[in-house]
Amino acid sequence: MKYFKAIPFIMIGSLMVSSCSSEKINERKAALASSTAAERPIVPVKTMAISKTRISRTIDYTATVLPYEEVNVVPSTPGRIEKIYVEKGDRVSKGDNLFLMDRSQLYQLKLQLASLEKDLSRLDTLLKAGSVKQQTYDQTKTQYEVLKTNVEFMEQNTLMKAPFSGIVTGKYFEDGEMYSGTPTTSTGRSAIVTLMEINPLKVTVAISEQYYLLVKKGMRAVITSDVYGGEVFTGTVFRKAPTVNPVTRSFETEIELPNRNDLLKPGMFVRVSMELGDVETFVVPANTVLMQEGTNIRYIYLAKDGIANRVEVKIGKRFDDSLELISDVLKEGDQLVTEGQSRLLPGDRINIVK
Repeated sequence: MKYFKAIPFIMIGSLMVSSCSSEKINERKAALASSTAAERPIVPVKTMAISKTRISRTIDYTATVLPYEEVNVVPSTPGRIEKIYVEKGDRVSKGDNLFLMDRSQLYQLKLQLASLEKDLSRLDTLLKAGSVKQQTYDQTKTQYEVLKTNVEFMEQNTLMKAPFSGIVTGKYFEDGEMYSGTPTTSTGRSAIVTLMEINPLKVTVAISEQYYLLVKKGMRAVITSDVYGGEVFTGTVFRKAPTVNPVTRSFETEIELPNRNDLLKPGMFVRVSMELGDVETFVVPANTVLMQEGTNIRYIYLAKDGIANRVEVKIGKRFDDSLELISDVLKEGDQLVTEGQSRLLPGDRINIVK
């Protein structure tokens, strides 16, 4: 019994011993780190004061050519396809017939509409003669208007017309087949025919958020394609996303691209270049920027109070043997280590050699 009473005291004592031990271990680690930094030799380095330089900002991206508009044309309800007027690759103008669905139901509605129209005409004559109530006439007129609307809707959804001028890029049925509404395209959507507008085209580019204020509607973009070598196409920014993607830290920009002689095709790989005007930024020698092994992290060393401070940066434009640095930490006048940086560790003592 005395043994069980002693257990709590033993456990408390063990916890106190382990707590003291962990505190001593942490103190030893801190002391070891400081002594290691102190024991390391003072590293001689050379530095330069960084300052902002005015450069012409040009951004380059890769993208895929997209149709300016694309639509998968389908009727409002499933049914039998009476006639398809186009083939894959055909060019159509806005309003041209694409396909005709079975019109049996439409013909029935038209017969009902004609009969109701006669009834309404007779009621109108009787109403003027005072032989029928106004309520009866109004009810019949309402039925007529509703049926007329249904007939117009059925006409529009049985004879499908091209909503814009373009080219037919997909035909998924033949005359007489049944359309059920199941997905038929590679994108998982249903369609009887697919229509694309290919002149103009458009290019969508995901641009880094740091350029959000510089990209404006109407801005010029130069597009090149490896297929056509030195051929240059000129586009114009016509839409900029109102928000920034929090995951990629970029925003989508859409560029309208006139398709000269229909050379470009949807799906082609292109390169996009945009001039954003002159900006002031930090440009430093390329050899001063180091990369952490096994990662894409770039960093530099700044000298302050005799200590080497590591600062992570992003790389912007390259100018021969110089690089643009992008960082919220840097400011004009900071002393950048230009020689000896490869031997440094964060917190090392340094001696600036003139």
